Amino acid sequence: MSHPVANRRTFGRGRWSAAELAERKRRQGLRVSVVLPARDEEKTIGSIVERLVSDLVDAVPLIDELVVVDSDSTDATYAVAAAAGARVHRASEIAPELGSRPGKGEAMWKSLFVTEGDILVFMDADLVEWETDFVVNLVGPFLEDRGIDLVKGFYERPLILGDGSALAAGRVTELVARPVIALQWPELSGLVQPLAGEWAIRRSWFAELSVPTGYAVELAALVDTAAAHGAAAIAQVDLGRREHGHQGLHDLGVMATQILAMARDRAGRATERPETVHLRQFAIRDEEPVALDRFVPVDERPPAVSVAGYRSRETAEHPC
Repeated sequence: MSHPVANRRTFGRGRWSAAELAERKRRQGLRVSVVLPARDEEKTIGSIVERLVSDLVDAVPLIDELVVVDSDSTDATYAVAAAAGARVHRASEIAPELGSRPGKGEAMWKSLFVTEGDILVFMDADLVEWETDFVVNLVGPFLEDRGIDLVKGFYERPLILGDGSALAAGRVTELVARPVIALQWPELSGLVQPLAGEWAIRRSWFAELSVPTGYAVELAALVDTAAAHGAAAIAQVDLGRREHGHQGLHDLGVMATQILAMARDRAGRATERPETVHLRQFAIRDEEPVALDRFVPVDERPPAVSVAGYRSRETAEHPC
């Protein structure tokens, strides 16, 4: 893939080897945690975990801990991930005194309470075509430049249709995220895949962020990083090709609602911040439109550093 953005820290594939980064990580005294938020991904989670363990835990010690946060799965995701070699936590059982919310962002925020890594690498749990070098490439920029706080992956992302043909995917990116960025945060317009599920962040910074509990977590982290530290604190890296499952349009509507709610809040246009938004969609049944009412969570978790349980945990692990 070409790298058209000259004014952004963009890294190509193959810049680092896993062995090289493992040695750099050791010399810098850093730890790497890979976190997979997962919900009903029993078909894919086992293979992902097995490959990461084989390549980047056993063969080369780049990953210090591999954690799956199971977000209310109704299938065997927990058991499959554990059998494959991951440490698995149910999101609802992490810091139970803080309650539990549905959503991807909730699982990622809760991961702060059960991981120790200085660098957190997030990966989606529904990957079908991917390489373990995803982790290598996401970690590399941090070990090369201390001024980088967040690294975003980008890739070829085909959408395979039922008849075997392919379309460019990223529908919410193109129809919602990219227009919002153009209108509100043009300094982020050089990001190839702003909603990519494969990204990494320094723990110390992620713990300072307010985290949307749903799908807006990725864009919120970018917006807040650029606002606090400037767009130069964000890098992006070419991960090659990624293939995964795709959601239906009604579910994408939920994702879009959460992103737009976050954008409204960050732009200062919200007069109030409800925890849910009433989304009315329609389906045609028996040739008649039928309303589908969904109440979409748009709440956020506070910065972990403001939570007593997290502060006491960090103090115990890293005493002065």
